[in-house]
Amino acid sequence: MTIRIVTDSTSDISPEQAAAYGITVVPLSVFFDEETFLDNVDLDNEGFYQKLQASATLPRSSQPAPAKFQEAYLRLIEEGATGIISVHLSANLSGTYQSACTARDSLSEEQRTIPIEVIDSKNISAAMSIGLFKAVEEAKQGLGIEEIKANLIDHYERTKLFAVLDTLEFVKRGGRIGGAKALLANMLSVKPIISLKDGTVIPVEQPRTRNKAFARIAQIVSESEPLETLAIGEAGEEVGKQLYDVLKESYAGEIKRYKLGAVIGTHTGPGTVAIVTVSAKK
Repeated sequence: MTIRIVTDSTSDISPEQAAAYGITVVPLSVFFDEETFLDNVDLDNEGFYQKLQASATLPRSSQPAPAKFQEAYLRLIEEGATGIISVHLSANLSGTYQSACTARDSLSEEQRTIPIEVIDSKNISAAMSIGLFKAVEEAKQGLGIEEIKANLIDHYERTKLFAVLDTLEFVKRGGRIGGAKALLANMLSVKPIISLKDGTVIPVEQPRTRNKAFARIAQIVSESEPLETLAIGEAGEEVGKQLYDVLKESYAGEIKRYKLGAVIGTHTGPGTVAIVTVSAKK
């Protein structure tokens, strides 16, 4: 069997990783005023954050049209896929999941000759991609589509993301504030910690300094153990290294590091750093 994996660019999988794992990435669009870029295709992460800091206006992002997902599905079918699992960022943050569902459901019976499973990860960035890499390995081992899907859903249920922001301004202006509205009163004087619950942004705490925020993140990690995976998602190398050094003081396991891409950066801003924890199976 040949089960193929499709995702969108908010998984922050690099082109090199996508090629190595055989994952099809359908990009979202990022808009700076009148300029349009395909996420991580026309504009890489470094270029995005440079433009973000230089731009007088907040960029916008937009989900792929259903036709883009249909193109991906049909190409994989033609290549001999026996099943497709299409995994996307939280439906509460974007219409991307719905766009993928529309694409699947609009295929004719003649076109849709194999099962296509579309999954709302209720996550974003590394909180999505870590599970995708595991799904690829399971497909190589010969697991069936239903088993891979069930394992992915279980993986995402055990996955949590906590992000430290320099400011909530970008989340507010991007319209993804959700339950984090409670933090706005002190937005300019804190380094807020936010998380996702059922795919929606929620506030966690409001430390006054980055050092205090990182200390709280380290405490969250210690309270979450035992962990299957711990990873850092970073908007920049420096802030990622700072959090890594703090975590290594108390966490003995491997800490993987990933880049936060343009779409999440549009709504969280430069200076953002996050952790992704995957709790061990009980």
